Amino acid sequence: MFSLLYKNISRYIDLSEEEFKQFSAPFQLRSFKKKEVVLKEGDYCLFEGFVLNGCFKIYYLNENGFEQTLYFAVEGWWITDIDSLLNDVPSILNIEALMDSEVLMISKKDKEALYETMPQIEKLFRIMNQRSSVALQRRILSLTGKTADKRYIEFLEKYPGLEQKLTQQQVASYLGITHEFLSKIRKRISLEK
Repeated sequence: MFSLLYKNISRYIDLSEEEFKQFSAPFQLRSFKKKEVVLKEGDYCLFEGFVLNGCFKIYYLNENGFEQTLYFAVEGWWITDIDSLLNDVPSILNIEALMDSEVLMISKKDKEALYETMPQIEKLFRIMNQRSSVALQRRILSLTGKTADKRYIEFLEKYPGLEQKLTQQQVASYLGITHEFLSKIRKRISLEK
């Protein structure tokens, strides 16, 4: 159960077997059914979660009430609302399981305790937050500076095989377009091959 988590964090820091046991001890395994909400807009986010399997969409409702997907979290990704978690404000995000999924969850309190007892964990989460910031910056640049066709191709590269598991509406929400326009893009791209 913890081998994927170990592999993930080993990319950033080295922990002995005993240190990893100490690090992983506060994590709780949670299972979520398809369409189960992990975090709802207006609630306070008190956790970070490491996805063991399955898929989640992290989204918000724009001012017109339309769903805008920020990202999908698949195996080996983390889920949270970092603004709500760090600043103790109500979440503007929703996190929903798109299929039956399992997540290792750690509370804010337990994570803070790890910072006190294991200084290298603060380094781990600093590096992960920096990488997350880079990913979000790239996502913003893609949404504002690239065509929908290019965003679709990037989606296929970033999430290989995921498109077959999602609805057309979910993919369109991620791309910031209508599902009708997505159909046109798919058709155009398939003709170019």
